[in-house]
Amino acid sequence: MRRVDRMSDLGFRLMIAAFWLLDTFFPYVDRRVRGFGLAPGMTVVDYGCGPGRYTVFYSRLAGPRGRVYAVDIHAMAIDLVNRKKERFGLENVEAVLADGYHSGLPAGTAHLVTAIDIFFGIHDQKAFLAELKRIARPDGILVIDDGHQSRRATRQQIEAAGSWKIVEETRDHLKCRPA
Repeated sequence: MRRVDRMSDLGFRLMIAAFWLLDTFFPYVDRRVRGFGLAPGMTVVDYGCGPGRYTVFYSRLAGPRGRVYAVDIHAMAIDLVNRKKERFGLENVEAVLADGYHSGLPAGTAHLVTAIDIFFGIHDQKAFLAELKRIARPDGILVIDDGHQSRRATRQQIEAAGSWKIVEETRDHLKCRPA
């Protein structure tokens, strides 16, 4: 992985502040997550979890029989997720520090993999999407959004990588299945 894929510590802190403001005045994460198809007992990988704003909702929806892996390349993200885990009693959450695009999770782990608001910043989309496919079950789902790029660019990058097939498109996100 190239160093530029990892946000600076200052950038990470600014992102946390922006998310706090957004979630305080325009809370929508809960409603958004409900459109991802997450059900009790599922294993979810929150890839690029950041401060864990989605992780908490995934944990609640997956329930005590489910499992949530909050994966990020930034150590500050892992620390924040671990704090949320303790604060909210999220026993089904495990924070995982990724090594580049490699999560370290076993192959075929996840029913659902999400990559929210990160794809635009990934420099090697093919390697990134290959890792997401590796950790997904053969019948798994990838939910990915555009972040700060056009839908056209997102679609082109997914199609060019060849590891995922887009099966559903909403205004908010794309759902993909392993190709």
